[in-house]
Amino acid sequence: MSGHPAELDQAREHLRRAASICVLTGAGMSAESGIPTFRDAMTGLWQRFDPMQLASEEGFRADPGRVWRWYAERRAGVRAAQPNGGHRALAAFAQRHPGRLTLVTQNVDDLHQRAGNADAIRLHGDILAERWLEPCRRSPSCDPGRALAAEPPRCGECGNPVRPGVVWFGEALPYHALDAAELAARRCQAMLVVGTSGAVWPAAGLAAQARRQGAVVIIVNPQPSEIDDEAQLCLAGTAAQLLPALLDPL
Repeated sequence: MSGHPAELDQAREHLRRAASICVLTGAGMSAESGIPTFRDAMTGLWQRFDPMQLASEEGFRADPGRVWRWYAERRAGVRAAQPNGGHRALAAFAQRHPGRLTLVTQNVDDLHQRAGNADAIRLHGDILAERWLEPCRRSPSCDPGRALAAEPPRCGECGNPVRPGVVWFGEALPYHALDAAELAARRCQAMLVVGTSGAVWPAAGLAAQARRQGAVVIIVNPQPSEIDDEAQLCLAGTAAQLLPALLDPL
């Protein structure tokens, strides 16, 4: 297990005392379950493409079939993956302490949900979800799940293509998700940041918001992150290694 024993004990004590805890998780959390990070997923056939070609509305409109196939490959990886010890430790803590932990994730997979955190706040969307590229003009709206099979699927009435339910480059985060995440960060007494480089905004700013309001910020990551200066404690290790030690049996 990584992390200095004294720092682990300090972190556990802060978490034990905190009446409200906000947890922010990033790609490193899912990487331990075998889901590659966004950049790592651009290997093999995909390594010659610019990220903007595969994760933007412009790229989708330019070659919807190519983008759809890339996301189909990533979705298959998500479905094959299983929650790791870090996911399970967070879910078990939340079940032991209802209403005490708010989980915010930058990840677009469903591993937190499958582990038991069904109410996790998803800042970057859901890779397994689908929605129309253009707002449906019909009332009630057509169901993307009933679209005609193609790459990508399309509405049988108007031809509107289906896109993955994720946040692409150049798009705003879902308002309600970001608002809920910022509220949790401002109100928490302890913030636990796990498996993120701290390079993606506005999620990276949540730790600073929490600290400004007096919360203790604890970062768990195998490598230094860009927001380490916001933390009182930085524990070197992975989610699956350290979260069970931090949260069980608090």
